[in-house]
Amino acid sequence: MTPQDHKNVEIVRNSIKLIKDFVKFDETNAKISELEKQSEVSNFWDDTESAVKIMKEKDRLQELISPVKYLESKLSELMDLTELAESENDEEMISELSQNLEKLANESTTLQIESILSSPHDSANCFLEINAGAGGTEAQDWAEMLARMYSRWAEKKGYKLEITDKNDGDEAGVKSITLHIKGQKAYGWLKKESGVHRLVRISPFDSNARRHTSFASVSVTPELDNSIEIEINDSDLRIDVYRSSGAGGQHVNKTESAVRITHIPTGIVTASQIDRSQHRNREIAMNMLKSKLYALKLKEQEEAATAGQNKTDIAWGNQIRSYVLQPYQMVKDLRTGVETSNAQGVLDGDINKFLEAAIAMVN
Repeated sequence: MTPQDHKNVEIVRNSIKLIKDFVKFDETNAKISELEKQSEVSNFWDDTESAVKIMKEKDRLQELISPVKYLESKLSELMDLTELAESENDEEMISELSQNLEKLANESTTLQIESILSSPHDSANCFLEINAGAGGTEAQDWAEMLARMYSRWAEKKGYKLEITDKNDGDEAGVKSITLHIKGQKAYGWLKKESGVHRLVRISPFDSNARRHTSFASVSVTPELDNSIEIEINDSDLRIDVYRSSGAGGQHVNKTESAVRITHIPTGIVTASQIDRSQHRNREIAMNMLKSKLYALKLKEQEEAATAGQNKTDIAWGNQIRSYVLQPYQMVKDLRTGVETSNAQGVLDGDINKFLEAAIAMVN
């Protein structure tokens, strides 16, 4: 094995150790064994509701430890095959196994980050809302650039994406846009993107080619499943219907199928115009409202728990990342210090290094 091979082996072993520590591997295994014993009792399914909860919990715990079992099995297999290939001086096989070992090292790093995403809603789909800041066309164009960045990232992850609401800009870009991102741990990966994103560039809309600074806010909330109940009084809602401004053909533009819901006590507004059916758009908007109210409740609980402490975490709505395109190129996360000069790559969706650093820092 080459020095790089040995290094990759250590990377995988270190990831295995860190994942084991984080998921409390032995303790979790013991819990799985206990749940399996409960499920083997003859009258287990007599109480269907209780049985379903136990099986869901067992599946959740097995998902936590599955990366460890996968990495251990794969590493053992590659080590055995490498030993065999070296004993037979099979250079072609040795080279192929070396490449596979490097791939496993990269995969182990990703699995290590994903193991951190074990909070209650980390595995959920999410709604990502972008709002342009003050600055008219320049800020609205920046909001659309961010929407493109997250869309490209989602595509690379193999996630599904829908635009549930879009408010076009006056001349270019968008005033606001909401993306519904569907995929395993979509919320977990994106939850730390909430905040203000700052762009510095020479404006393409300025005939004098002056440098402009633009801001856009990003808000990420989990899509709740049926196990979370959020009580909303009908009297607290104002529901408006209007004609869709997005794509969808003549039918969408000629009928009032889009729905906007305002929660009067909090001022939270959600909207959907993705579907031709007003009923379906109302359902989507209500789902988003429940998610936002739940996120607000969690935020209030967190603030109450940390009252009086000297908090250093970035607060909701504060600037988290700066994107400079002129006079030089640099994207820098102000929380983690992670930066890159490949600004175009970032705007094309290569944001994993920022996501991973933020996840590792705050968990």
